[in-house]
Amino acid sequence: QVQLVESGGGLVQTGGSLRLSCAASGGTFSGYDMGWFRQAPEKEREFVAAISWSGRGTVYADPVKGRFTISRDNTKNTVYLQMNSLKPEDTAVYYCAAQTGGFLLSRRPNDYNYWGQGTQVTVSS
Repeated sequence: QVQLVESGGGLVQTGGSLRLSCAASGGTFSGYDMGWFRQAPEKEREFVAAISWSGRGTVYADPVKGRFTISRDNTKNTVYLQMNSLKPEDTAVYYCAAQTGGFLLSRRPNDYNYWGQGTQVTVSS
């Protein structure tokens, strides 16, 4: 069983930056593709970014491309999401997720087996 714990959320002004972290335990972290998703009030959960198990492959949703960077440190069992140039529309609960099914860089929430509890990001205008 894999446990995921996000941290790093908070309140930031438009144009600011935050770095989210997701610490994993209970599994073989270096073998999992990891993803970040977000969910705003009354909206469906949406894909943000994903990274392959090696860290060599990444993919981003169009709204965050060029502003967010996903990375991982397999020695620390941690995946990160660096968020720059934040906008009010980035306000949401951010979730990290792990998938063990071999769906390379999947954007689909249903492909992910394990989820963290989420961390709130609020961007004020």
